[in-house]
Amino acid sequence: MTPFILGVNYWPQRKAMSWWSDFDAEEVRTDFALIRSLGMGVVRIFLLWDDWQTTPDTVSQDCLRHLAATCDAAAEQGLTLDITFFTGHMSGPNWSPGWLLDRDAPHLEPGRLVSGGKIVDSGYRNMYTDAVALDAQRLLLRTVVGAFKNHAGVGMWNLGNEPDLFAIAPDQRTGNGWVREMTALIKSIDPVHPVTCGLHSASLLTSDALRVDQTFAAVDVAVMHSYPMYIEWSRAPLDPDFVPFTCALTTALCGKPTLMEEFGGATIGKGKAPETWHWTPYGIPRSNYMAGEAEFAEFIRLSLQKLVEVGALGAMLWCFADYDESIHDQPPCAESIHERFFGLIRGDRSLKPHAEVIRDFAATGPVVKAAERKLVLEITADEFYADPARHTERLYKAWIG
Repeated sequence: MTPFILGVNYWPQRKAMSWWSDFDAEEVRTDFALIRSLGMGVVRIFLLWDDWQTTPDTVSQDCLRHLAATCDAAAEQGLTLDITFFTGHMSGPNWSPGWLLDRDAPHLEPGRLVSGGKIVDSGYRNMYTDAVALDAQRLLLRTVVGAFKNHAGVGMWNLGNEPDLFAIAPDQRTGNGWVREMTALIKSIDPVHPVTCGLHSASLLTSDALRVDQTFAAVDVAVMHSYPMYIEWSRAPLDPDFVPFTCALTTALCGKPTLMEEFGGATIGKGKAPETWHWTPYGIPRSNYMAGEAEFAEFIRLSLQKLVEVGALGAMLWCFADYDESIHDQPPCAESIHERFFGLIRGDRSLKPHAEVIRDFAATGPVVKAAERKLVLEITADEFYADPARHTERLYKAWIG
């Protein structure tokens, strides 16, 4: 029987996205020991492109040393890493290498673009079509995969974190070609470890150039990132059926069992009642449900149970820790204020109730099972993507009865 994957997405509590430029190996070892104590086996990490390639024809030697220490820390704890390249989009802002910037390219909202650790007012060239960017990507893959393919801490290679939020390929042929080429390059160096690409629920709602069926046909593992609080037609911000539904729909579209690589939510604080926050990040009004810790723990419990029922490969929480107050005035926390509070642990490093839920679930020795509940599409993938938002909402209403 195949163990049901339990894991977490990781940025250090006191560093967030400055991790690679302000690395602390002891911090990583301490965090990984805590993750392992909760029964988790996989940690997803992100190679922030801006730090890893300060020029397009080099790869940071410091970052390579830091990754070696991270892989060592994982192996020491019996963990494996889901290593995500070309990050890219993360927690609200986009983080671009300076050499990719182009002031004539379309600009993001003010405050949403970070480069060199600072907010910049610029656009950037498209990573799927720009020749310099493509060569840089090939170099990064060859360097990292070549250096770490035999390391016991490596579990999976990942082509991106919700890459359509960083850049959209001009057409499906270009997007599919990029996935196939980068996957083939990794496989030519490391034929052993699986490859994936971190798509999210928007990939079920829009017809952008990276479709679920086509992308996951080209890689080894299908994954999904899913948050009911961001979907208007979910039944509630903590709808326990939404996450497993998106797994089932992904599987129905691509024909592969799916790993729920990201799911979770922000909590309001120990002993506090839930509330909805309203504010204006990046000049755009938004709201976000801040869950009570006890109700959020129940959401996680039910979601895990239902993910097993739909035959999911596993579940990975977003994310490891609430961010330390010392970085609340820095990207992404300054504008994306809800991102401060997605952790398994609070700012004082005490466990939230849902961390205990995960530890209890892990103690049962969950395994991947044949789906007790399947979603069967009555239309082709092409027909689905002719109007994906309508079909996804329609299918969900049928799913919940």
